[in-house]
Amino acid sequence: MDIIVLKPTATETDIEQIVERLKKKGLKAHISKGTERTIIGVIGDTSRVSEDEENAIRAIEAVESVMRIIKPYKLASREFKREPTIINIRGKKIGSERVHVIAGPCAVENRELMLQVADAVKEAGASFLRGGAFKPRTSPYSFQGLGEGGLKILAEARERTGLPIVTELMDPRDLEIVLQYTDVIQIGARNMQNFRLLMEVGQADKPVLLKRGLSATIKEWLMAAEYIMSKGNHQVILCERGIRTFETATRNTLDLSAVPLLKQLTHLPVVVDPSHGVGKWDLVIPMARAAVAAGADGLMVEVHPRPEEALSDGEQSLRPDAFRRLMEEIRPIAEAIGRSV
Repeated sequence: MDIIVLKPTATETDIEQIVERLKKKGLKAHISKGTERTIIGVIGDTSRVSEDEENAIRAIEAVESVMRIIKPYKLASREFKREPTIINIRGKKIGSERVHVIAGPCAVENRELMLQVADAVKEAGASFLRGGAFKPRTSPYSFQGLGEGGLKILAEARERTGLPIVTELMDPRDLEIVLQYTDVIQIGARNMQNFRLLMEVGQADKPVLLKRGLSATIKEWLMAAEYIMSKGNHQVILCERGIRTFETATRNTLDLSAVPLLKQLTHLPVVVDPSHGVGKWDLVIPMARAAVAAGADGLMVEVHPRPEEALSDGEQSLRPDAFRRLMEEIRPIAEAIGRSV
């Protein structure tokens, strides 16, 4: 017993009685109210619910049906919630009809550059501003970010442009300081299976952008989302950023087939990061177009005014003029499939 579907006539009293019954079995309930039905998702080890107890719940007048979810990811599954999840971030609704674009430099390098990029991407039509204050790097000698100083610069850029900010969290010890500044917590590919970190952000009241791991399967990715959701935070955005394969011509292999597949498997919104997916700036725009056509709810794009001087990921960063071109080229594609940018 993982899902209890209620009849349209079910009252708040009916819901409360069922929730109380679940609590007595040591289970929690997540209530999802759709346009026609209310669904109670049962959270916890449902194997301890006997067949007789399950049938007793079926016998309740307000209950239409009781179902088991076969998939290991339950809260993230379409069976649990058939309607797409829409996450409202300062009025920007990810998962809605609009395709939102998150743009900015890989890392917050200094105040002047960050404000320059923020102004440029805002003018071009971006919805969110990205920038790393804490940077996970392959080499311990590479630029690691400005820490809280970078977060303060991001906050100033948000105040200046009105763009909500997305920044990465690497360490649970930095959670409180990141929460003070960011609008969306990004969990990077290297930390997708850092389960302690996932559980910590699962207790935070902030949307989480969860990037796919370097070699993660779709199932492993959704199970990582389940870790976050199991702690109460259902504001999860999935981000496809390419996976590691035998191919070396591009930085990663951008798996755009994941987008329509995820739309079948989960109710969570899906964003695509073509910058990390290909690692070459001149391939970013074509893959951004393809991502929108595949049904992505958003894009994450790296933008830098002087990529040759960037402290990280300069090779895959678009100059502001190229980013404007990207925005212009994805608009007609979005409109062709009934969406907007």
